Order: sequence, then structure tokens, then C-alpha cells
Amino acid sequence: MFTELLVGLVIGGLIFFLVQRSRSQVLKAEDGWWGAGAPPDGGEDDTIRPFKVTTSDEELEDLCRRIDHTRPVASLEDSQFNYGFNSQYLQKVVSYWRNDFDWRRQVDKLNQYSHFKTNIEGIDVHYVHVKPKKVPEGTSAIPLIMVHGWPGSFYEFYGMIPLLTEPSNPDDLVFEVVCPSIPGYGFSEAPHKKGFDSVCAAHVFHKLMKRLGFQQFYAHGGDWGWLVTTNMAQLEPKIVKGLHLNFAPPSKPGLPMALSLMLGRRFPKLFSFTDMDIQRLYPCMDKLVVESIKESGYMHIQATKPDTVGRGLNDSPVGLAAYILEKFSTWTDHDFRNLEDGGLTRKFSLDDLLTNVMIYWTSGCIISSMRFYKENFGKGLDQPHSKIPVYIPTGFACFPNELMHTPKLWVKQKYPKLTTYSPMARGGHFAAMEEPLLMAEDIQDFLKTVEKKK
Repeated sequence: MFTELLVGLVIGGLIFFLVQRSRSQVLKAEDGWWGAGAPPDGGEDDTIRPFKVTTSDEELEDLCRRIDHTRPVASLEDSQFNYGFNSQYLQKVVSYWRNDFDWRRQVDKLNQYSHFKTNIEGIDVHYVHVKPKKVPEGTSAIPLIMVHGWPGSFYEFYGMIPLLTEPSNPDDLVFEVVCPSIPGYGFSEAPHKKGFDSVCAAHVFHKLMKRLGFQQFYAHGGDWGWLVTTNMAQLEPKIVKGLHLNFAPPSKPGLPMALSLMLGRRFPKLFSFTDMDIQRLYPCMDKLVVESIKESGYMHIQATKPDTVGRGLNDSPVGLAAYILEKFSTWTDHDFRNLEDGGLTRKFSLDDLLTNVMIYWTSGCIISSMRFYKENFGKGLDQPHSKIPVYIPTGFACFPNELMHTPKLWVKQKYPKLTTYSPMARGGHFAAMEEPLLMAEDIQDFLKTVEKKK
């Protein structure tokens, strides 16, 4: 009896020690210099400069000339989007882009919110900053940074911004929103040196928020934005008050995940698996292996030799549009692969889709955006941040057509302080752009829970 008690105390003490040690782990990041050449003498220029998206006749004429000289290639019969972007439908998209799409009008739409740039660690960081027009008496706006991924941009959040900064419900929280472009994306300058990964981006965004005067703030992210904001929480858990995500693939699969996969179909209640979990995970070979292989070819290219294919995409607007928009088809609903038009306009307008493409085209950022995969995967899958749990309140919006389904059990492995886990009614990978109302409502619910206002 004494022996069993002693063994139990030792095991319990070991578990307690390991948990406490993991709680005390904080991700480390050092200041970098990502500008060209050596850093200049003197301190960093912390000037914040207004920025406007612009265009010109020369830019539009060059685009039209390149579109006019594209060389169409016929798709295979009955191939839909299973071989990539269907060429017949691509011609329709290109025709709309060439003849009907009004980039000048979309530039005005982009400029409806205030844009800025500021130099951090040698590179100009672009961001949109939207303050609420009215804040209820006795309250203050809640600062929220929202970070995009690939092949998206800050524009993904344009449908959400008014829902957060000017909510119609008087009981809703009012937000002050900052939407930066990851360096190398959109109108943020690309790093000039190797090694700029998600932790570096997180470090830069902490500097940005501090420069804007925020002592504490909340963060939201999907796709790469998931990892960048997760790293922000790991770097400064006392500054990031809460983290809201809509994408959280397991960064370090462990025993609980393995056991749940092996036994979850037969004993779902043991792992708190829902009907949606069972539907999205099984059969494992089809749902987790085959499906991932079908949709991850781009990732291998971008994680190894991004500059090669990127050079072609940077020269051809039609190639760039096909490469980006194919993701907005299949990643929104994998069944869209079987449609002649890829289901593109079932969830998005061509104007919105082409605006995102134009942000890549006019800024010439496709290669630098793809390099972000090389910088992150090139360092291996066993980086320090993959081993450190996130001990701040976390909310997760689980959209049914997300690329990788993550059950609640798996999310809690990385985010032990999971506060809300919301199965969403509809939506896929680009949920902020596809379902801005659902996303904004879930952010509201999460923050009300954290702020004890619900």
C-alpha cells in the first residue's frame, strides 16, 4: 500500500513539475535587421507615415498588354478543377478582368480605411488601422490585431472590419482594429535577408502594436496568421490578452492525438468526438492522408524552391490569377473541384477575388510571399515554438470545410486555456472573407466570455 502511494506521489509530482515547467516556458526572439545591407548607425526610425494605395495608366496598360498576350491551353475533357484551374473558365475570369473589372474603383474601396507604413527592423511594414467612430460612454475600444495568410491579404478582413468597429448590437463590444501585411506580402516590404519566419513576423508585429501605443491587445489569425498570432502569444503572454483562431493544425502530434485517431471512431465519447469530428476524420487514410496529398503540392514547391515558379507567376498576371484563385475554389469546399467553374462565385464576387490578386500583382509580392514557406519549413518541424503550449485564453472557430479539421481535444493540446470552441454552420479556409458575420460574431462571443461580459 505504501509503495503504491509513493509511486503515485512520484508520478503526480512529475506530472505537476512538467506542467508547471511548460507553463513557465516563453518563446524567445531577438531583434533582427531585415533591410538591405548593414543596419545604419543610430536608432531605428519609428516614424509612422500615412499610405494610400494608388494606380496609374501605365500600370493598367501593362496589365492589359500582358493579359492580351496570354497563351490559352485547353483543359482535358471532363476535368473540371481536378487538374487545377479549369482553362475554359479561366478565360471567362480573364475576360471579366480585362474588360469589366474596375481596379480604380477597388483602389478607392481599399482606401476607405486608413493605411500606414512604419519601418521596423529595416523594412517598411504596412497596416490598416481602423478606429471606431463612436464608443459607448464608460467603455473603451478593444484593440485587436488580425493577421492574414497565403494567398490572402489584409483585404480578407474588409467585410469584418465594420462589424467589429461599428457593431449594430448595442450590447456588442467595440473594437479598434489593426490589420498588418506580413512582411513580403501586399504592401509590406519583403525581407532582404534569409530566415524571416513566423516568429520574426510575430516579433515585428509586437513592435508595431507597441509603437501604436497598445499595452495589451487581442489577436486573431487564420492560415499563416494562426501561427504568427500564436507566436505572438508565446512571446508575450502578458501582453496578448486572448487569441482567436479559425485554423489550428496540430504542430506537434502526440499520444492523445494518436490514441484518438486509433480509437475515436469506435469510442467517440471517450475523446469527446462529435458527429462532425467522425465525418471529417474517418476513414483516416482518405480524409487525412489522400486529401492532404491532393492539396499540398504547392506547399512542397514553396517550402523548397519558391523563386523558380514564382518568377513565372510574377511575369504573368493570368498565371498568377490561376495559381491564387484555384486555392479560393478548392480551399473553400473541396467538392468544388468537381465543378466546371470551381464554385468560385458561389461564395465570393469576382471583384473581391481579383482585388486580392491585384494586391499581389501590383506589389510584385508573389515570390516573397511564397518564401515564407521556405523560411518556416526550412528550419525543420521541431522548432521551439512547436513545443511550447499557449497559456492564454483561446477561442477557436471550427469551420466545416476547413482544409484540416481539428477536434476540440487536439486544439486543447496546444491551447490548454481553450475558452470557446465553436462548430460553425458553414464556411471554409478563407472564413473571414467568406463568412465575415459568422466570424465577427464568434470573436464577439469569445471576448465577451474572456471579459466576463456574457
